Amino acid sequence: MSSYVTRKTPGDTAWFVHDRFGMFIHYGMYAMCARHEWTKGREHMTDEDYDQRYIKYFNPDMFDAKDWARQAKKAGMKYAILTTKHHEGFCMFDSAYTDYKITNTPFGRDLVREFVDAFRAEGLKVGLYYSLIDWHHPDFTIDKFHPYNTAENAEELNKTRDITKYSEYLYNQVEELMTNYGKIDILWFDFSYDGEGKWQGKGKEVWQTEKVIKRVRELQPGIIIDNRADLEQDLWTPEQFQPTFWPTHRETGELVVWEACQTFSGSWGYSRDETSWKSHDMLIRMLVSTVSLGGNLLLNVGPTARGYFDYRATEALEAFGEWMKYNSRSIYGCTMAEPEFKAPSGCKYTQSEDGKRLYVHLFEYPFRFLELPGLAGKIDYAQFLHDASEILYSEEDAVYLTDQYDTDLSGSVVMNIPVLKPNTLVPVIEIFLK
Repeated sequence: MSSYVTRKTPGDTAWFVHDRFGMFIHYGMYAMCARHEWTKGREHMTDEDYDQRYIKYFNPDMFDAKDWARQAKKAGMKYAILTTKHHEGFCMFDSAYTDYKITNTPFGRDLVREFVDAFRAEGLKVGLYYSLIDWHHPDFTIDKFHPYNTAENAEELNKTRDITKYSEYLYNQVEELMTNYGKIDILWFDFSYDGEGKWQGKGKEVWQTEKVIKRVRELQPGIIIDNRADLEQDLWTPEQFQPTFWPTHRETGELVVWEACQTFSGSWGYSRDETSWKSHDMLIRMLVSTVSLGGNLLLNVGPTARGYFDYRATEALEAFGEWMKYNSRSIYGCTMAEPEFKAPSGCKYTQSEDGKRLYVHLFEYPFRFLELPGLAGKIDYAQFLHDASEILYSEEDAVYLTDQYDTDLSGSVVMNIPVLKPNTLVPVIEIFLK
């Protein structure tokens, strides 16, 4: 069994750390802007300007939740998280506490319900994202992120805003989401922050996080919750960067359950003109690197305003599907390799949680020979994972190669790698350990 033990969490993360790969879906009216999910805030748009421009025309007529679910499953993803409300405050569900919702657009349907039903039908776990920030609610106080923070009368406007009324609204909407859609596996809050200058920060006191989470766990026992409501729960969620070590708890030093959340490009919402899309090779390396440090990868899609995944996202998902079809054994149920196994340069290791299989991911394809330190006497069999073709190896060659240059390879194994790289973005060698 794996020797790595993570800090105990309130929710049940057993399935989560097995499945390793999920889809994030950022969807809201901001898809119509097609330039960033923070458009309203960045461009300091008023409610009137934003709503009059978009809400009467928001109609994702090509939305097909079943197609979204099929694409996620084919890509090898095991769970999905949808934005039910982002910072703009617009609800993608039929909330009883606001008229600012998708059922009051030409689309007229509860998109969250269709998402939940379709993804469950494909056997995927379901998660809901809820923004603690709300730029539309009249009692959400203006702060450093609010669209009105450059208005001359911003401080005067704040005098008429009662954040406790907003906190009650937040509580009621989260209760709705945890009550009306059956079993929910993950609740993903976003986000808390410090004050700046004259602006108030917002954290667990404002959100009434303890009260909210207490109710969530009453309604959804075992649910997994992230830490972004300013109260430690189950998940640490580094965003838009890849850790180089397994994150640990700041106070105790314990390993934590973590998930890297990343985008295909630079934005979370649909961004038509973005040119920073990651290559398919980079994306697969990102997944491998995350699992090699004991984490999950939550990879985001921002659907178009008509409701479909654009061609760049579809092509990336298809690349994942092709790679995961043959190599998913090195991802599901895997974690960081035991400390005794040190991956050579240009490689990443993952290891099955039962300790019986070690996976060598070839980020840099070797020149015929691959030297693996510390594996002498420990290998029972080795093969390429994609086609189960045998990889020959020798412990004697390691001793011979030592004579060729000043490196001690005693205890190493040398694998004889085909000159021609297999037709897969990241080849994987599966080693069965004795």
